[in-house]
Amino acid sequence: MKRRARGGNGAADRDKLRPEYDFSRAVRGATAARYTDGANIVVVDPAVLDVFPDGASVNEALRALAPVIRRGRRGVRRRRSA
Repeated sequence: MKRRARGGNGAADRDKLRPEYDFSRAVRGATAARYTDGANIVVVDPAVLDVFPDGASVNEALRALAPVIRRGRRGVRRRRSA
């Protein structure tokens, strides 16, 4: 069975950038410091984006809910395994 010829050299084509991409003023690792402290990424469901449009609103809601969750955990008695 013969191989079909592809248009162009695959590896060489992947290494070429389009003319509209200009990385001449890019700074390597500019946002890396933000993630060294630790970052938790949470994807908000589109159905609740009207209630939580940004990270601040999510954090505000979670801070209000955290004491309720903590109280609920204290009331639950766990069995000890033998």
